[in-house]
Amino acid sequence: MEPMAFYLDGTRCTGCQTCVFACRDYHGLDIGFSYRKAVDYVVGQTERTQSGYHQTTCAAYAVSFSCNHCNRPACAEVCPTGAMHRDETFGFMQVDARKCIGCGYCHLSCPYGAPKVDRHLGRSVKCTGCQERLLVQKQPVCVEACPARALSFGPREELGRRAPRADCAPFPPSSETEPNLFVTPSPQADSAEMPAGRVENAGVWKSL
Repeated sequence: MEPMAFYLDGTRCTGCQTCVFACRDYHGLDIGFSYRKAVDYVVGQTERTQSGYHQTTCAAYAVSFSCNHCNRPACAEVCPTGAMHRDETFGFMQVDARKCIGCGYCHLSCPYGAPKVDRHLGRSVKCTGCQERLLVQKQPVCVEACPARALSFGPREELGRRAPRADCAPFPPSSETEPNLFVTPSPQADSAEMPAGRVENAGVWKSL
């Protein structure tokens, strides 16, 4: 089967978190934990002028992402047991629960913070692409739930014709891992190579 990928329309994503909640509910995850993130990125600043007025160059945009099932996955490169592997059906990175020892190297190496160590299970967990839904011709739950239709899912080659790989801040340069996430950036999008802005809800980035 042809490798699959995600697509994000950055001109439509509002950062509403519906995709995050849908992922959490579908997988039965604890509050404060999800395989998908939606964060707000802010560029510019607001300053007070000498005359006492405030002027701003601020702009903000939202991005939604999960595991990007990269062509050059940092998680698999550092996994000491081979638990992190690519499945042959859809080309997704998956965790072999029989091999994973919960060392956390995958989490530390992933620039998207996708794999997490579930201390109750004693192993890593992450987005699976809702593979069980795909097998019955359904979309990943995050895509189906998006009210703005900012998220799509489909064959990698098809989505690659629609937009470039994720290459805007707060993502790292796409050359690092070749993520299978294709993004039409927001008009306000900052450069991944030389980002000048910040993730406003940084706690979400670190904890989810």
